[in-house]
Amino acid sequence: MTLWLLAHGPARKALGLILTAAAILLFLLNLRRAGERAERAAERLEARERNDAIHRQMLDAAARRPANRDALADRLRDGRF
Repeated sequence: MTLWLLAHGPARKALGLILTAAAILLFLLNLRRAGERAERAAERLEARERNDAIHRQMLDAAARRPANRDALADRLRDGRF
């Protein structure tokens, strides 16, 4: 009897509407999760770019360092340090 009600009439329409609403709800929840993942990935990328910029600055500073103690003393005397 219950199976017959689900297969015919208003119950069938209600079941179709419920399934459609559930599918839309699941789609929206999945869309939200995808947005959160994209936001976290953007934050990681920003942090990585910031760290890379700092690392480049350190490498540039190391490339400009004096070769030995005499060169350091010359730079200090000239005021170019």
